[in-house]
Amino acid sequence: MGKKKKDMEKVAALDNEYTKEQYAEFQKQQKQLIFRRRRLAVVFLVAFVIFIVSGMQLMKDYQQLSAFKKQHTEAVAESAEADKKLNRLEQDVALLRDDDYVAKLARSRFYVSKEGEQIYNIPELGGTTSSSNEQKESSQESQSQSHSTEKQSGE
Repeated sequence: MGKKKKDMEKVAALDNEYTKEQYAEFQKQQKQLIFRRRRLAVVFLVAFVIFIVSGMQLMKDYQQLSAFKKQHTEAVAESAEADKKLNRLEQDVALLRDDDYVAKLARSRFYVSKEGEQIYNIPELGGTTSSSNEQKESSQESQSQSHSTEKQSGE
């Protein structure tokens, strides 16, 4: 390789019209090549920026979509719960329209009786039922009300 370098130093450029034209043509081609490369780099840069911006927008849209899906599932669950509550309330309204049920409810909660009827309170064995739970809740409410009344009268 060292020999080629020395040989290149020995070669002299001809100084005539043809070599000047060829050198000018070569310079022109080099400038065009540089211009094309720069233009290609700018096109790739613009495409890359567009790709990045659209990718970021796509990610943002995907996050919004997942948030909307989460809200949708929450809304569906809430709607199902509201439907169940509505059905229970409609059943309660239907039961309260029944005179026999209202009379039975009054007897169990408030110990109301018909004329000549006697009420015996029998504790239930084995577990609690809804009527015994209701009785416990009403007794707790009356106790808390009596405590609050005592505190108010004591002050």
